[in-house]
Amino acid sequence: MTTEYLTVSALTQYLKRKFDADPYLKRVYLTGEISNFRLRPKHQYFSLKDKHAKISAIMFHSAFAKLKFQPEEGMKVLVSGYVSLYEASGQYQIYVESMQPDGVGALYQAFEQLKAKLQKEGVFALPKQPISKFPRRIAIITSPSGAVIRDIITTVQRRFPIVQLVLFSAQVQGQAAAASLVARLQQVNELGNFDTIIMGRGGGSIEDLWPFNEESVARAIIASKIPVISSVGHETDTTIADLVADLRAATPTAAAELATPVLADLLLEIQQLNVQLLQALRNLLAHKRQQLTFLQNNYLFTHPQNLYREYLQQVDQLTTALFETMQQQLQAQRQTWRITHQALMFQQPPLQHMQQQVLQSQHELLYSYQTYLQQHRAQFKHVIATLDSLSPLKTLQRGYAIVQKKQQVITRIQQLQVGEQVQVQLQDGQWQAQVLRIEAKNND
Repeated sequence: MTTEYLTVSALTQYLKRKFDADPYLKRVYLTGEISNFRLRPKHQYFSLKDKHAKISAIMFHSAFAKLKFQPEEGMKVLVSGYVSLYEASGQYQIYVESMQPDGVGALYQAFEQLKAKLQKEGVFALPKQPISKFPRRIAIITSPSGAVIRDIITTVQRRFPIVQLVLFSAQVQGQAAAASLVARLQQVNELGNFDTIIMGRGGGSIEDLWPFNEESVARAIIASKIPVISSVGHETDTTIADLVADLRAATPTAAAELATPVLADLLLEIQQLNVQLLQALRNLLAHKRQQLTFLQNNYLFTHPQNLYREYLQQVDQLTTALFETMQQQLQAQRQTWRITHQALMFQQPPLQHMQQQVLQSQHELLYSYQTYLQQHRAQFKHVIATLDSLSPLKTLQRGYAIVQKKQQVITRIQQLQVGEQVQVQLQDGQWQAQVLRIEAKNND
């Protein structure tokens, strides 16, 4: 009997068909702890484990994008999906289609994760923008059909009817709500001519309120240049939008009250301030009149010359004292000059004696200069005579001649060759000659 061997691919394909055909593996619900999780751009690969076993898991991008929370290493989760075999590695794994935290709701987990993230960034500690005390235009971002807009309009008309309310219709529930809220916030800021923004909706479950827990909505509120009042749900409901807004209101009615003053109270306050201002002006006027009467009756104003009479006397006294002081200083300076002049006259040498010394010094200097000049003239003549005796012209006068070849003086016969032309310089001229014979001097 011949044994038939299978290929690895054939065995793997057979096992994969077994996995895929098993009805118990088409929908599997598992609970376990996430292991080896590292966030990837698209598909997520990790493991699920308990105390005794571990299984590989994969969650495709389409399913992972629907999660409301961020999976983390060590988190206990509840997952559902199907089990199959990956042929390339021969490894079986679960393909996760849905996931939620074990023991804590997925939305609550996502809320806490985003809250912790913003807390770490310091978003909640950012300075809040002050709410305008006397707004002229208020933008309201909410659903046009809900009770929120009616409550706000009723409250504002009762409290501050002179303000203008502008509704920016937005979805406040569902998948598209977050993008709608962000778009309305950006639109109001682009218009820019609003003093306050009220954003909110009525109460509901955490799923209903979830758009106000989206990170994109929180970032749009933080980026708003116009102060935002958040009014989401009932008093016990708290959303991320409430935490990042410049002011949180428990209800839409409370938001309208925080955004507007009471016009009647303002008018009453203005009247009271008007009365206080008039009374203060009357009191001030009465006080100034009393001061004027006092000054008008003052002795100095009735006799103004008395105001500067004493000062004139002081000026006369100071002028006299100044003149006397200057006279005393002038006398002292004159006396000092006299003493100094006499001392100089006593110490001055006789002028005639000094003139004789100067004349004698002039004669001595002139004699020394003439002697010095005669000595150097004699030395100069001696040097000239010496140079003249050494002059080549003197040598020529004694019958000697200078032989040159090409402007070069010939001093040795080695510089000449038979037949060369030379110039011979005498005392009274020169002439051309040709070398006919060369005889060397025998020094021996």
